[in-house]
Amino acid sequence: MISTTLFPGRYVQGSGALARLGQEVSRFGKSCFVVCDPFVHDCLLSEFLPEMDKQLKVALEKFTGECSDEEIARLATIAADAQCEVVVGIGGGKSLDTAKALAHQLKKPVAIVPTIASTDAPCSALAVIYTREGAFKRYLLLPKNPDLVLVDSGIVARSPARFVISGMGDALATWFEAESCHKKYAGNMSGDKGSMTAFSLAELCFKTLMEYGEQAVIACAAQAVTPALERIVEANTLLSGLGFESGGLAAAHAIHNGLTVLPGTHQYFHGEKVAIGTLTSLILTDKPAATIERVFSFCERVGLPTTLADIGLAEVTDAALQQVAEAACAEGETIHNEPIPVTAAMVVAALKAADAYGRKRKRA
Repeated sequence: MISTTLFPGRYVQGSGALARLGQEVSRFGKSCFVVCDPFVHDCLLSEFLPEMDKQLKVALEKFTGECSDEEIARLATIAADAQCEVVVGIGGGKSLDTAKALAHQLKKPVAIVPTIASTDAPCSALAVIYTREGAFKRYLLLPKNPDLVLVDSGIVARSPARFVISGMGDALATWFEAESCHKKYAGNMSGDKGSMTAFSLAELCFKTLMEYGEQAVIACAAQAVTPALERIVEANTLLSGLGFESGGLAAAHAIHNGLTVLPGTHQYFHGEKVAIGTLTSLILTDKPAATIERVFSFCERVGLPTTLADIGLAEVTDAALQQVAEAACAEGETIHNEPIPVTAAMVVAALKAADAYGRKRKRA
């Protein structure tokens, strides 16, 4: 049986790494088109643009907020006029996915610069495409991973701790989903079976979260770069990215995708909804009580959602949960990588049970 493991071309992480962006990008071309999110555009340009301008011809455009087909088309027109040799994405997950999709459309190298550690999107050959309104639309599978991923942990430490916490929510799913794919002999994002390396990295991701997660939240809240924060930034970004892409996805991310059909969830971060997907998946797949307890406890300690109310669904109806479950169980969704057959009715039951368990713990 053939296995495939997917990696970015180069991964750079550390406090002050943003100052090296021009040097790193110049290895791929002499001109670049930078897609940056509004925060980067308004607050961080002075920290990297003057140095980049010394080494590259730079064109820059602000990202409008959704990784949608319409936004990608808008940016492609502007980038084509700029005649860039490299695409650079700087900011949060959706702006980075947009840059990856744009580079693919233009057939250019891409450098990815996350300013927060809130998802495992930066390293992957994948862009999640949403509608203009923010509902999940499809996965765009790309032919290659980013040529460069550069993470300045000093910038990450200056962001609200909620971003790092959300990244841990995304990373929390990695080991459980990879393990399900391994048991099912399900394909990873390449379609092939995951490698021993992928599963080992996914397990290391989980162990890192359990050991250093609380310390990292404290450090980030203090805007301090510590060894614990560096480890969690790497777990959220690199380990989770390699683990999900080369290990595979299963129920947690499918349930996340289902949750996006409800507008009440749109103001919550990807990783926050994935955390609910993970907790639901533990009940759905009949994990041992000790595992369920451990993961719920971890979520509580670091500040991840444990109830539907925590992601804007305090008054959710059974009919709405049925919509979530049907979307999660759609043909081709990754929930079918679980080693057990899954139905929409099972997902509704697991969502309600996970929510009830989370509410009971809050009252205790």
